[in-house]
Amino acid sequence: MSVDISVIMGIYNCASTLSEAIDSILNQTYTSWELILCDDGSSDNTYEIAKQYQNRYPDKIILVRNEKNMGLNYTLNHCLEYVSGKYIARMDGDDISLPTRFETEIKILEEEPDIAVVSTTMIHFDENGDYATRHTCVEYPKKESLVHGPVHCHAPCMLKTEVMRSVGGYTVDKKLLRVEDWNLWLKIYALGLQGKNIPEPLYKMRDDRNAAGRRKFRYRLNEAHMSGLVVKTLRLPKWKYIYMLRPIIVGLLPRFLYNYLHRKKLGAGQSK
Repeated sequence: MSVDISVIMGIYNCASTLSEAIDSILNQTYTSWELILCDDGSSDNTYEIAKQYQNRYPDKIILVRNEKNMGLNYTLNHCLEYVSGKYIARMDGDDISLPTRFETEIKILEEEPDIAVVSTTMIHFDENGDYATRHTCVEYPKKESLVHGPVHCHAPCMLKTEVMRSVGGYTVDKKLLRVEDWNLWLKIYALGLQGKNIPEPLYKMRDDRNAAGRRKFRYRLNEAHMSGLVVKTLRLPKWKYIYMLRPIIVGLLPRFLYNYLHRKKLGAGQSK
């Protein structure tokens, strides 16, 4: 059975949140989709929960697994091997897609032929509920903005399958772990393609204490590497290499100070 959207989800030790994430896909108003799950060597019962869903929805869910933990880049590429849809949507195993996400995103990709990738504003939540709305960058980002960081939120994005194929999927490199989205946008924008951000929040990102704990310093080094790669690839002025210092400085901040600044940036505690 052909589908319009192939949803790719790398899952790793997310047993406590996976059901909620999958249910949010099942509850989409747009129903022509398949969900491709790849377990990345989980040590909890993530795979077993995913298998239960596959058994219940064999026509909608494809489940594969890596022999060992390989990282998100490799895992998403594993998912790409099974894609049959015209469009690819991302989703994480601890987040929630709001019901009209797919309907809204695919409409833009079909009505605006110049758009290769679309993403959306995210609502951040933790064990106490929603606490902030992270507004995306400008509606139509310029490629030069990539030197500062990703120009689209990764988890709620949807893009054309032909575009993903043309850039070779995700680049598998230890230097690109946790910045695989940033590198993907660079490859897409380097081809002269355009993306779009939707101001309406259509996705909820779990941003709790556990999420904060996963932001290790080595990933800050990867961010610095990516910033430099943007300057080199897009042939930006060499003075912009200075932006490589920002993630390193942020990575050296004490955890309590980082968490405070992170929440302040998101506007936590403000009305939404």
